[in-house]
Amino acid sequence: MRFTISSPVMPDAVVDYELSSGNWNIVQQQNLLYERTRILYGTTSSGGIANGSLNNLKSDFLNEIKSEDDNLWNCLSEFYACEQYDVSSYDGVMVPLTILYSRKNKNKNQNPGLLHGHGAYGELLDKRWRSDLKSLLDRGWVIAYADVRGGGGHGKAWHHNGRQHKKLNSIKDFVSCAKFLVENEFVQENKLAGWGYSAGGLLVAAAINSCPDLFRAAILKVPFLDATSTLLNPILPLTAADYEEFGYPGDIDDFHAMMRYCPYANIQKDVLYPAVLSNLVLQYTMKLLSSTQRYVTFGVWEAAKWAARVREHAIYDPKRPILLNLTTDIVEENRYLQCKESALETAFLIKMMES
Repeated sequence: MRFTISSPVMPDAVVDYELSSGNWNIVQQQNLLYERTRILYGTTSSGGIANGSLNNLKSDFLNEIKSEDDNLWNCLSEFYACEQYDVSSYDGVMVPLTILYSRKNKNKNQNPGLLHGHGAYGELLDKRWRSDLKSLLDRGWVIAYADVRGGGGHGKAWHHNGRQHKKLNSIKDFVSCAKFLVENEFVQENKLAGWGYSAGGLLVAAAINSCPDLFRAAILKVPFLDATSTLLNPILPLTAADYEEFGYPGDIDDFHAMMRYCPYANIQKDVLYPAVLSNLVLQYTMKLLSSTQRYVTFGVWEAAKWAARVREHAIYDPKRPILLNLTTDIVEENRYLQCKESALETAFLIKMMES
């Protein structure tokens, strides 16, 4: 049996597991200490993992890290710490928050931070190790992941309590996690950024509307920012599927519920907003996790008109720009464009925190 092991502090490892003997082989894993990918072959018993835990594996293996022929888990927990907390939301519900930081560069109440969130469709929040975040971690950034209601991992009730008329739960959960990071001095005040992808862009943008002074910057990737207008158009690719998640704006009750959190409809006037970089793609491709793959095209007009309204209503500050980055090619199908986009996001975040 072949599977992939993922961790916030370990690059994905492709592992072969022999059911009859209980032996496992590491087939492939990226080795960041050598800054390249190599093929690893190692064998041990599964009982050793259960009894000794990954911490023992790490301590045994990292002693031999300099050998090219070593068989090891490329675990980075010696350099980066991963902690999990339960954060009390506005209604007392405990929201899981995962925090990742560099052991060497962590300074209490002095670190900038980046908070990820999604909270839609019952999907798991991706907390795998990301090499593109290593640059921020090594600069002392704290990377956090908020498993807000509406996402997956905690059963159907968790998903249902963060969708349709209860979508505000997701947004308030995200705000609670952001406040937890600042109040507990993981992140320095006025140095917290948000990151959201697709429906996660709705989550982050709505949180900014709710507490614009809580965030210094935000990254919105192909964000869903005007649900009330977009979902009135049934010919758009995502509309039919999104009725179950967000509701149907043609229904008066659903419409009023959506208007309470819709990022475009709730932009505050005469308020200082954080700096925002919105990455858009004209022909965006998303692969849904199912037995088949569906390709859908997102409209870029939502982020464009959202940015225009923020520029019009919010207090102007050249140190807090509202930027749109439009790409005509499909980023997910071009490794060079992925690296280029990640570099742009990293540079934007560093620049905004320094200014």
